Amino acid sequence: MAETLLILAVGNPSRGDDALGPLFLEKLTVEQEQQGKWKGVELLTDFQLQIEHAVDLENRTLVLFVDASVSCPAPGQFTRLQPMRDTSYTSHALSPTAVLHVYQKINHVSPPPAFQLAIRGESFELGEPLSVAAEANLTAALKFAEQLLAAPDDKRWNQFVAIGAHGF
Repeated sequence: MAETLLILAVGNPSRGDDALGPLFLEKLTVEQEQQGKWKGVELLTDFQLQIEHAVDLENRTLVLFVDASVSCPAPGQFTRLQPMRDTSYTSHALSPTAVLHVYQKINHVSPPPAFQLAIRGESFELGEPLSVAAEANLTAALKFAEQLLAAPDDKRWNQFVAIGAHGF
């Protein structure tokens, strides 16, 4: 069976709390491999989103982007994404909405339902470890992800958005 849910986490493990995305995925990978959880889920990580990630969305029924954020409330925020051409469209690193826009442009169809899990970070200095606050936010995000992965369906995930899954 092909993986139909893609979880795409981004961040730089060498920049303090920017490691939240890769650490999130690392912990999910351990759960997936050791406990055989989440069949049909592909876990993918990178330093930043690029135009090539639009191809990773092909043949998916659901996509979750995970990244650190300084602008969301602690411990994090869960939102629905729509394709949008933004200022990152022609840069080296793209936003999740720009990746969806590229997908739509190259495939001439709407992208799969996509959501973003932003995890609150505080410190992004090169060489710094994960902050204490970010560690707590990561734990909360992983608990929330358990709920998402228990019902990997865009209608159910939209309910989380509707009730305002800020602070999970």
